Amino acid sequence: MNQGQYIFTQLCDFLPKIKFDWYVKKYEGNKYIKSFTCWNHLLVMLFGQLSNRESMRDLIATLNAHQSKFNRLGFGKSISLSNLSKANEIREVKIFEDLANLLISTARDKRSDEHDFFLDGNVYAFDSSTISLCLSTFWWTKMHHNKGGVKLHTLLDVKTDIPAFNIITDASVHDSKVMSQIPYEEDAYYVFDRAYMDTKQLYSIHQKESYFVVREKRKM
Repeated sequence: MNQGQYIFTQLCDFLPKIKFDWYVKKYEGNKYIKSFTCWNHLLVMLFGQLSNRESMRDLIATLNAHQSKFNRLGFGKSISLSNLSKANEIREVKIFEDLANLLISTARDKRSDEHDFFLDGNVYAFDSSTISLCLSTFWWTKMHHNKGGVKLHTLLDVKTDIPAFNIITDASVHDSKVMSQIPYEEDAYYVFDRAYMDTKQLYSIHQKESYFVVREKRKM
């Protein structure tokens, strides 16, 4: 085992930093950033996800216990709740979205031959999950009955077990309304549940020379 680097740093070494820097330049231009760069921002948020932090305050409290390790972990010189909040507010989200899509594409390519499937074409399953949010903080996510949340719609590549497409909408958006945004492929198979029973949308899949299956939801 490498004794000179933290495990987190070794994991982050696999990230395509050159490509990430290109995304930063594409969306941010040559904007001068004195401290807490986009790369620092990315690593801090990744650390929060991998360490299962429940909030930014929880993340900052955890990080501040390890300030002496910031440079070796790639976090920059210092991190505060205010500069992390400001970065989340003003940074162009497309930088991180494009990096995520690149990593998804890379992972799918690496797993493309690691399956034993009887169908030649790609197989996808599409479904959504509602993510509950605190309405007093995320006031713009109001659903009904004084509840807040958003809906994550995911197209799962069944052969590789990796999401191929994701989109976030208001929780009030019906599942079938997102079907038109799916990047359909010729000769691919798409599996939906009954919430997506929209004949017009299903016929458009047929016109693209793709296949679809609408299945019953299992009763618990």
